[in-house]
Amino acid sequence: MGNKLDQLIFLIKKNLGLYLSISFGIFFLILFFQLFPLEKFDISNSLLFAAGLAAIIYLFLILIRIILPLVTSTNEEIYFKHLIHSTIDDIIIWVLSSVSVAFYLRYVGSVSISFYMMFKVIIICLVPPLILRVYDRFKMLRQQNELLINEKERILQKAEEYEEHSRNKSIEFISEYGTENVKLPITDIVLLKSADNYVEIVYTEDDVLKKKMVRNTLRFIEQQLRPYSNFIRCHRTAIVNNNYIAKLTRTLGNYVLIIKGYNQQIPVSRQYLLKIKEVL
Repeated sequence: MGNKLDQLIFLIKKNLGLYLSISFGIFFLILFFQLFPLEKFDISNSLLFAAGLAAIIYLFLILIRIILPLVTSTNEEIYFKHLIHSTIDDIIIWVLSSVSVAFYLRYVGSVSISFYMMFKVIIICLVPPLILRVYDRFKMLRQQNELLINEKERILQKAEEYEEHSRNKSIEFISEYGTENVKLPITDIVLLKSADNYVEIVYTEDDVLKKKMVRNTLRFIEQQLRPYSNFIRCHRTAIVNNNYIAKLTRTLGNYVLIIKGYNQQIPVSRQYLLKIKEVL
């Protein structure tokens, strides 16, 4: 009980400014545009009468959007309802406000309730729910944006950690005869292609692509690269470093990879296509 009371106080304080702003907007709308006949009231009573109409709106906002969820929901449900309110809540606010304002006009203001008068009541009471729907949508989009920004920062941090870890790490590609071994930094390797009995290693050095050949099979090289998740097999003849992939495109019914700074297209087999798409 105490926990829900604390939540009630917290939510009222959190939404006090928004709900008061809406209520004051209704107050000034009624007062300055003379939406209802106030001729029989003096200035003080006109202010009190308009304030009573605004107070009805404010009370229903508090009742439907804060108190009712606290009474009928668990703590977890309260959290999600606080983030995004349902359309039903706003419809209830609209209907109850319209009925209450109509009764207030009739029995407090002695205003005759005609069809036109009821139409004005319905339109005025529709304004707060519409404002709240826009506010809820904006709040949801803002929270989604914050989540995406946090996720992006987390990914960038992991990428920086990986690059830092790999920057000074090298891999040695061993020749079958042990006489043509090639040692390169992990981050500099762009792609590897099979070339008959050799593997062609394309790497970058001072922002210039260079090539080296080592006598071995691409399957054996793939085993060496297995600990490094940024290398991916895209074809039986090629392994690429996904950090250098510019884009995946389709030509004449076949998929190919465009590698940054490399003037040849790298074919993509259908068996590796899904994995390539997941990586990109």
